[in-house]
Amino acid sequence: MRVVIAEDLALLRDGLTRLLEAHDFEVVAAVGDPEALSEALARAEVDVAVVDVRMPPTYSNEGLVAALAARERRPGLPVVVLSQYVEQLYARELLSSGEGAIGYLLKDRVGNVPDFVDTVRQVARGATVLDPKVVSAMVSRLGGTGPMSRLTPREREVLSLMAQGRSNAGVAAALVVTENAVSKHINSIFAKLDLPTAPDDNRRVLAVLEYLRTEGGGPGTPS
Repeated sequence: MRVVIAEDLALLRDGLTRLLEAHDFEVVAAVGDPEALSEALARAEVDVAVVDVRMPPTYSNEGLVAALAARERRPGLPVVVLSQYVEQLYARELLSSGEGAIGYLLKDRVGNVPDFVDTVRQVARGATVLDPKVVSAMVSRLGGTGPMSRLTPREREVLSLMAQGRSNAGVAAALVVTENAVSKHINSIFAKLDLPTAPDDNRRVLAVLEYLRTEGGGPGTPS
C-alpha cells in the first residue's frame, strides 16, 4: 500500500515512516505542512494518507482542512487523521466529507503498533475507524431525542463498536455474544435509524454518520 504522511514534528514523522515501511507500506512522501501535503497528493497516486490535525502555521486545524480539501478533489480518498485530543467536531466534519475510508485516532494509539497498522490498512480498504476514546465521549453525550433515542443500551454498545471499525465477529467477541445476535442488533439499528435498504457496508457508514450527527456540541475537551 502506498501512503503519504503529513506530520510537522520531524521525529514523529520519521517514526511513522519507519513503522509503516516495516509493515510493508510504501511511503511515497513524508511532509511537514499542509501545502506540501496537497502537492504530494496531487503528484502521487496513494492508497491512504496519514495526517496530523494540527499543522503550521497556526497549529489549529490545518491538517484537517487539507484532508477535507483532498477528499473534495478525490472523493473517497482514504485518510487517517491523528489528533492529540478528543475533538468530536473534527471527527464529524471528517466523516461527513464522504462515505467511508476515514480513520480518526488519538496519537497515543500509534504506540500500539498492531492496532495502528491495522487501522491504516482498514481505512485504505474503505473502512471507517474511530478511536475508542472519541466514541466513548460521543456515547456519553448522546441526547434523548431523535432516531438515536430509539436504540436500546445494547444497540448503542454495538453501534459504538461499529464506529471503532469492528467487524461483526469483532463486535461479538467484545460483547461475548454470537455473531447471529450481533447481526440481529445491527438490523434493528438500521431499522430504528430509518436507513434505507443498501449494501450493509454502506449502511454501517450511514449509521455511524447518524451517530455523530445526533451527538451535538462543539469540540471535545482534552482527554
